[in-house]
Amino acid sequence: MDSIEQLFKQYYPFVCNVIRSYVKDKAITEDIAQELFTELWVKREQLTIHTSVPAYLRRMAVSRSLNYIRDSKKHDWDELDATTEIAPSLSGPSANVIQQMEEEELRKRIDAAILDLPEKCRIVFLLSRQEEMSYAEIAQHMNISIKTVENQIGKALKLLRIAVADHRG
Repeated sequence: MDSIEQLFKQYYPFVCNVIRSYVKDKAITEDIAQELFTELWVKREQLTIHTSVPAYLRRMAVSRSLNYIRDSKKHDWDELDATTEIAPSLSGPSANVIQQMEEEELRKRIDAAILDLPEKCRIVFLLSRQEEMSYAEIAQHMNISIKTVENQIGKALKLLRIAVADHRG
């Protein structure tokens, strides 16, 4: 079995999940993922991966997703799978049922609040928190200033705090 085929079978769902957190349309997500693996196939002879395979594929998926957003400027946020977890799970093993339900509701509110962020703000926030990119890396990747990144993160955090405060209120 070819190594690219093995990569595809092992990492296709992972790549789709990464893309899906940026591109909310399932068909487009799958198209981008397939194009990513096609590119790997075409460039297989000169391909050298200096990081882990999942990290390399994640970076490719994020890059392709952002390129799609930049190029298309059309979105369909309604098709987001409500079970997609963007915020980390807030429940612990000793939490009681009521607490778990409250935490699940809070997580859903945070996920929804992230999705409601303005596009640039949401992308900057996800690159920072989910992809663990530095502000400088985000600025370079998105061709914006570091100050803009700082402002977008501040805006995102403020809006998320409001969502959490509304939940507790």
